[in-house]
Amino acid sequence: MIRTADYEARYPGWNDWKWQYANRITTAEEVARYLGMSEERKKQVEECLGYFRMAITPYYASLIDPSDPNDPIAKIAVPSIEETLPCESDLADPLCEERDSPVPHIVHRYPDRVLFLVTLRCSVYCRYCTRRRVVGEEDRAIRESELQKALKYITDHTEIRDVLISGGDPLVMGTEKLEHIISSLRAIPHVEIIRIGTRVPVVLPMRIDSALLDMLKKYQPIWINTHFSHPREVTPQSQRACEAIVDAGIPLGNQSVLLRGINDDADIMKELLLKLVRMRVRPYYLYQCDLSQGIGHFRTSVDRGIEIMHKLTGNISGYAVPKFVIDAPGGGGKIPVNYEYIIQKDDREVVMENYKGDIYKYPQPK
Repeated sequence: MIRTADYEARYPGWNDWKWQYANRITTAEEVARYLGMSEERKKQVEECLGYFRMAITPYYASLIDPSDPNDPIAKIAVPSIEETLPCESDLADPLCEERDSPVPHIVHRYPDRVLFLVTLRCSVYCRYCTRRRVVGEEDRAIRESELQKALKYITDHTEIRDVLISGGDPLVMGTEKLEHIISSLRAIPHVEIIRIGTRVPVVLPMRIDSALLDMLKKYQPIWINTHFSHPREVTPQSQRACEAIVDAGIPLGNQSVLLRGINDDADIMKELLLKLVRMRVRPYYLYQCDLSQGIGHFRTSVDRGIEIMHKLTGNISGYAVPKFVIDAPGGGGKIPVNYEYIIQKDDREVVMENYKGDIYKYPQPK
């Protein structure tokens, strides 16, 4: 694999996020040339692109090892023919976001918070994306008229204290446009917390620049959740981006998706989680893979996720262990899924198993 310094020397714009975005790999011809694909594999990518778009930043593509047929970064970013195979459990909108959308761009499912989808663009279109039915379909951000309708809904519903800005990826928007949205939200008295969901620190880390961070600091409290799914995504560049966010006083969490053949292994997950906490990123959620169309090959059994969580618990610090959840099909929201440590419980005592499998008893109060 080519070193980052070699890319920087070869491409003067390498560290410019706008150059990275403008030079994304988007065609079968480009990705085949980069990875040295066979003609058959190239045709499979072309077939997949008839269903779902592809985009890979040059930076993220540089993390792929073309000699490894099971490279995890390639599995995350490069289309597979398996995406075209029907699965009986596939759903276009598995989380029923459209049903829970009272006005365009707003999903209001939980009592005190809303999801605010401000763009359909991402710098990289992950192959397991939950919103692949719409994300990447239009290269535009929210229109001003749509923004005002969404802001009015939030203003009129005083129970909303927390707004999660997502998409697509809001950080692919220009800083000025993003500030317009954030400042408008901050002007609503009952909005206490603004959160941003973004994969930019992972796939486009040069976007985390001083201009962006200086803008965000003006509108605290702001929280950011990013999305590392494999330890290979942790690089000096992504580490610098994450540390810059935290140094700006913005709490940074991580949400991973459990993916077959990529991170469905306790040792791989442990390596990722420990790397995250070393760079001050708090593991938040580990999601069971959703039922979106064309991603059935990424799904593991729920038992596999429970097994991984059981192996992690007690073997690494509690703050490094995320919560394993299923975002319930049909719009039921996030449901925690846990290993059952309580063996027996009555009004006298609770019989428990610890992480080693040893049995302990706790007397109930009289």
